Amino acid sequence: MTSRAIGIAMLVVGAVLLIYGISASDSLGSEVKEVFTGTPTDKSIWLIVGGVLLGVLGLVAVARPARSTAV
Repeated sequence: MTSRAIGIAMLVVGAVLLIYGISASDSLGSEVKEVFTGTPTDKSIWLIVGGVLLGVLGLVAVARPARSTAV
């Protein structure tokens, strides 16, 4: 696999994690916890952070110029 394909895969997985994280932060359980503690659940925070990190790494991998393999 090329680094571009890996980057695209990381972008897709990052977007999915971000969507799940945002969805989890809007759940009833997260909202109840947020009322008492002021913060969303740890699961939703980790999903959002993981999605952002994978998305950034994927963007870097896609934006990188391809290496020349000719010798």
